[in-house]
Amino acid sequence: MPAAVLRRLLPKPPLWVAMYHSVADAPDDPYRVTVSPVRFARQLHWLGDRGLRGVSVRELLAAAAEGRARGLVGLTFDDGYADFLESAVPLLRRHGFTATVFVLPGRLGGDNAWDERGPRKPLLDEDGLRRAAAAGMEIGSHGLHHVCLDETDDATLTAETRQSRELIEEITGGPVDGFCYPYGKVDARVVRAVRKAGYGYACAIDPGPLTGAYALPRVHIGEDDTPWRLTAKRVLHPLRRRHPADLIPAQGGPARKVLS
Repeated sequence: MPAAVLRRLLPKPPLWVAMYHSVADAPDDPYRVTVSPVRFARQLHWLGDRGLRGVSVRELLAAAAEGRARGLVGLTFDDGYADFLESAVPLLRRHGFTATVFVLPGRLGGDNAWDERGPRKPLLDEDGLRRAAAAGMEIGSHGLHHVCLDETDDATLTAETRQSRELIEEITGGPVDGFCYPYGKVDARVVRAVRKAGYGYACAIDPGPLTGAYALPRVHIGEDDTPWRLTAKRVLHPLRRRHPADLIPAQGGPARKVLS
């Protein structure tokens, strides 16, 4: 069998999307959401040394739809911490990488009040959103206020999805394609609301049978992720994501299956 035909028949590996939160020096980190700038720089070096390039989820999905996602890794940052602009963006740009930051337009300029045990961390304000977008980063929605969407009523769910998208687009002047489920919690009702709100994709954590363009699984990356741990996570990722096929929106058309 010709090699080209064999390659088409073989299952494609699942997309690898890394999940970050905060990039800062933080001795008190009970929820393990913080990576130090030194560790983050080493993790980016690890990607580059292996011929991998970090990109926004928007770019990753567009490449996957065209069959050219090999060597690309999606980089995401939840919650929209101010240190994304201060610490992460300079390091990303140094490597020629981009990323997606999921922000909370209902808490702009505030802090992470939802983390009861964690230290207070400032969030991006409107100017920070514009500066991050100007630096080439994708701005997505994390809802309005960081609430568990599967526990909300329909009116709140609509506001958290549709209104948050409209507010971000008004601030940045650009389209908002991506949504990220707070706490990673998602069910079929919430997925329908995200689709109805006009998003092109959504990120989760371990969505199981809901895995698809509107529930993309991600790999948590933290301070403890040294090169050998990153290698192990990358090797094990295809095995953990074997069961459902991701559905990636084709450009200008309905979602089509591109992964196994």
